[in-house]
Amino acid sequence: MNFDRIRFVCEQTELGEGREAIFDCAIPEGPGSFSKFIEKLGRNNVTEFNYRMSEGLLAHIFVGVSVKDIAARKALQKSFRSAGFHCIDLSDNALAKEHVRHMVGGRSASIVNEIVYSFEFPEKPGALMKFLSVIAGRWNISLFHYRNHGADHGKVLAGFQVPKEEREEFIKVLDEIGYKYSDVTKDPAYKYFLGTRR
Repeated sequence: MNFDRIRFVCEQTELGEGREAIFDCAIPEGPGSFSKFIEKLGRNNVTEFNYRMSEGLLAHIFVGVSVKDIAARKALQKSFRSAGFHCIDLSDNALAKEHVRHMVGGRSASIVNEIVYSFEFPEKPGALMKFLSVIAGRWNISLFHYRNHGADHGKVLAGFQVPKEEREEFIKVLDEIGYKYSDVTKDPAYKYFLGTRR
């Protein structure tokens, strides 16, 4: 038994006991939609969040959320739908649980001016909303991945569409937020698996 296997067992237990819900939610592809979606999550503990900008009008978000029981899972799905988001419950979908959750993303030809940063978010309620309240509406988020590993800080990978003339301002905003970050736009893993096809 190693740490990877222990993490797998924990994930399967949470899902099997109905304490983690997994959703595929479609949101409009554009500034502000991401923030509106996060607001609907409220103070629920997010266990996983995967998003990659698509070439269509809708973006699909793969999100895992800790829930008390199946009734709470259904209530959360209803909340998403009442906000106008098409949302499918994948909590009982074996393919989603075993494979898709680790493969969300891809490369796109339609993304311009993308820069990608890794962050350490404090593991506390409101950390993501603090980040989005400053970024939202200023620059489009083109990629987002977060997975809760039970540490003091959550590791986040995020892409933004920032024109070159606004990059200095963008860095100032990141410094104001106060989360540890680093530019990984030139990292080969990003370039070959998530970078724009140009």
